[in-house]
Amino acid sequence: MELTAPCHFGLEAVLKKEIYDLGYEITKVEDGKVAFEGDAQAICRANMFLRTAERVLLKVGSFRAQTYDELFEAVRMLPWEVYLPKDAKFWVTKASSIKSKLFSPSDIQRIVKKAIVEKMKEFYDIEWFKETGPAYPIRVFLMKDEVLVTIDTTGESLHKRGYRLQGGTAPLSETLAASLIQLTPWHPDRILVDPCCGSGTFPIEAAMMAANIAPGMNRSFTAQGWKNLIKEDDWRQALEEAQDLVDTSVAVDIQGYDINEGVIRMARENAQRAGVGHLIHFQRRSISQLHHPKKYGFLILNPPYGERMDEQDELPGLYQMIGEAYQGLDAWSMYIITAYGQAEHYLGRKADKKRKVYNGMLKAYFYQFMGPKPPRRKKPENRNENS
Repeated sequence: MELTAPCHFGLEAVLKKEIYDLGYEITKVEDGKVAFEGDAQAICRANMFLRTAERVLLKVGSFRAQTYDELFEAVRMLPWEVYLPKDAKFWVTKASSIKSKLFSPSDIQRIVKKAIVEKMKEFYDIEWFKETGPAYPIRVFLMKDEVLVTIDTTGESLHKRGYRLQGGTAPLSETLAASLIQLTPWHPDRILVDPCCGSGTFPIEAAMMAANIAPGMNRSFTAQGWKNLIKEDDWRQALEEAQDLVDTSVAVDIQGYDINEGVIRMARENAQRAGVGHLIHFQRRSISQLHHPKKYGFLILNPPYGERMDEQDELPGLYQMIGEAYQGLDAWSMYIITAYGQAEHYLGRKADKKRKVYNGMLKAYFYQFMGPKPPRRKKPENRNENS
């Protein structure tokens, strides 16, 4: 089967590496999507292990269509009987169109649903579908008149790990946080501090990576009901694989600070639900109080952008405070996601790299300030017993 994993725009390379590391062959990379080949178990493992994908989609077919008649006929010709049992509950949950002659999402949804019904009526020789069985949500993408038709195996987006019942005022999605951490050279043996951590997403995602906790371990997926395509044993094996990899005894130094005591309390509760509460030190602390005696640490943060009018006057002072705090740290690196256009000016330095990313629909930049690498540890000498 061919599977497609959507992700945040600009972060396709991170997802591509994750899929390779799972052992699957990439077939196509495009803006906001990575396609790969896999069997039924790949659906289970991708949903269970991918930290940076938004969902896992099963490709039914692709074709070119410039009229609704062409769309209807092409969808009707797809092998729906392979995927949808007679009692399937199916609907077109989303249709998106970019630079295509067919641009109305509601019309695309209606035509696609009608075409599937016609194909199912023909194959099963019935006029009415009760749709009392498992759910098969369908997603359709049009890009320059090229149509991709998929079935969503995931359900609720993969950023819903199950640990965050509520967020702060501007929470970063779990998938975006994981992607940004993976863009840095941070490793669990290095210090990681988020000085304005909000609901704790950066520290929690880092701790889950350090402890090898698969992001999908504590949630369910739509395709778990697809007995016609995926065996229960495939899901069980994926979960057992994830459980075997967990190591919550790992030694890490991950810290999260925020000036709001209520937010810190929320972050602690989120970390406990994620199974990493003991791996993170959360504390109410201002950015101006940020200091650490050790060298070669990492700052990673998602400060306010000024989206709310009442924040805008405070931003210059806030970013200046961040820059001064970073200046006081010895040989550290700093990574900031922000949509604030004056960020570098008030931080007092130019980033070594900056990468355009999207936080939801908002264009932002991931500023990367690279500190020096720590010296390599000397390997212990192998002493010959007879020497």
